Amino acid sequence: MSLASSPYTEDLRLAHMIADSVDAQTMQYFSSMDFEVETKPDLTPVTVADRAAEELIRSQLSRARGRDAVLGEEFGESGSGPRRWVLDPIDGTKNFIRGVPVWATLIALVEHGQPVVGVVSAPALGRRWWAAKDGGAYTGKSLSAARQLHVSKVSQLADASFSYSSLQGWKEIGRQEAFMGLTEAVWRTRAFGDFWSYCLVAEGAVDIAAEPELALYDMAALVPIVEEAGGVFTSLDNEPGCSGGNALATNGLLHHSVLEQLSGPDGPGQHTSASADSDAPASDPDQVDF
Repeated sequence: MSLASSPYTEDLRLAHMIADSVDAQTMQYFSSMDFEVETKPDLTPVTVADRAAEELIRSQLSRARGRDAVLGEEFGESGSGPRRWVLDPIDGTKNFIRGVPVWATLIALVEHGQPVVGVVSAPALGRRWWAAKDGGAYTGKSLSAARQLHVSKVSQLADASFSYSSLQGWKEIGRQEAFMGLTEAVWRTRAFGDFWSYCLVAEGAVDIAAEPELALYDMAALVPIVEEAGGVFTSLDNEPGCSGGNALATNGLLHHSVLEQLSGPDGPGQHTSASADSDAPASDPDQVDF
């Protein structure tokens, strides 16, 4: 499997070029810490850097893919059609505003409802991850300097490493006891949080990542990366992809066991999550508990 075998290689190249431009801009803000922070209606923070990054991405997409629709965290949706670019200009805004380097720009292409291209660029970490449908998943500095990603082969929960973001969201959806049960069943837990948990699953460094409430723009870029690395990405109720309003990513071997563990006291499917297509997540996906 190689990028040349994917019909979305040119879209992936475009996403990389856009990420290069955005990285330069966001790193200027991050290095200077010269920006104002506002609070959105859902009480999550937004900065000038978030908006400027999304404006830059939209501008470049308008020139290169003018017929495609765009959905972004900061400016909502524009256009219509079977191809839609889904953007999170800065995933991990709370980290960004506190000077923690764990944040990234997420760029995805969704075609007919399926994420087919994903680029996650974390310039403060010096890392980038990407994938295109049927082309494999990779990490590296550029398309020409990359290594292919593969999920782990851990097959028992007792040997697994589990990464998450926050604790509060699990209580809000009635699965706190199930979540705590999973943390006790696995070998190791760490709150790497946000995009990083899922990229680590794709790398094989982590075996399980899950979050209770997310929006489409939080997840779309992550789905191809996990799946092309050989993993499985569903909702907590086993809906494929990123349409369920929450996320569970594993190496595949552990998926069924984790779904059973996280079913919660009310059983699978009893909780209705916030819509993944909403313009903002129902809770706080930017919190990272170190």
